[in-house]
Amino acid sequence: MDPKQQKVKLNDGHFIPVLGFGTYAPEEVAKMEALEFTPFSIEVGFRHIDCAHVYQNEEQVGQAIQSKIADGTVKREDIFCTSKLWCTSFRPELVRPALEKSLKSLQLDYVDLYIIHFPLALKPGKELFPKDENGKLIFDSVDLCHTWEVLERCKDAGLTKSIGVSNFNHKQLEKILNKPGLKYKPVCNQVECHPYLNQSKLLDFCKSHEIVLVAYAALGSQRVKEWVNPNHPVLLEDPVLSAIAQKHKKTAALVALRYQIQRGVVVLAKGNNKKWIKENIQVFDFELTPEDMKAIDGLNRNIRYYEFH
Repeated sequence: MDPKQQKVKLNDGHFIPVLGFGTYAPEEVAKMEALEFTPFSIEVGFRHIDCAHVYQNEEQVGQAIQSKIADGTVKREDIFCTSKLWCTSFRPELVRPALEKSLKSLQLDYVDLYIIHFPLALKPGKELFPKDENGKLIFDSVDLCHTWEVLERCKDAGLTKSIGVSNFNHKQLEKILNKPGLKYKPVCNQVECHPYLNQSKLLDFCKSHEIVLVAYAALGSQRVKEWVNPNHPVLLEDPVLSAIAQKHKKTAALVALRYQIQRGVVVLAKGNNKKWIKENIQVFDFELTPEDMKAIDGLNRNIRYYEFH
């Protein structure tokens, strides 16, 4: 199966590749890793690149995408690029400038998907995480329905093909869905999702509203000290996953990714290692049985690795 062809239809008629490459990395290596691993991911077959302003490496991701267009590996329309509106730019007048800044960094005329990163407004300004003298985050009061209206206008202006959300629960989604005069529904909700937090209720809710669930942290946590609880068990060492992996002669990581694809979830795979990046694309080479799926469903224990994404 050619990974470049595996896509899911969004509720606005566009298509999203079911496997995406996540570009988040810890701040000290974010720029370097984006330059090294993003071009490699495109070379091995990834066509969906997941970015965000807060990752502070969109410029490097943009250079990587442009280099692969320049050398003839891909055309712009082959790439599905996502960016995210950070919490300090939720005031209506700040939304479009934030998107335009990401487009400039990425060297793109449009992104394929632009999403609200987290349903919590922070004080506008240069600081990504504005804090008071006690080290507490400074919030802002913005009605996200107003933010959404500007995203709808950005879609109409052709700056983004699709618009969606991230880290929303069903109540927060309902607020947008029930908004008077809603023009476009969110096409997706990107959330932490893996066998220890399978989000089955949220997935059902999203499916009932034609919203695609996009999974981040699909392999459990990776190296993010400030956001990850170190006491949680390591997902990829789970004996059930390991046994299924052995049976299929695949890795536990591939089983965790395949699990999401078979339940209709778009899945992001991060990679800070060329061997893993190349391996992750093999997710299309095998299929889990209904028994495998049921066994993995049984692993759910509502463990969140990321307290704040």
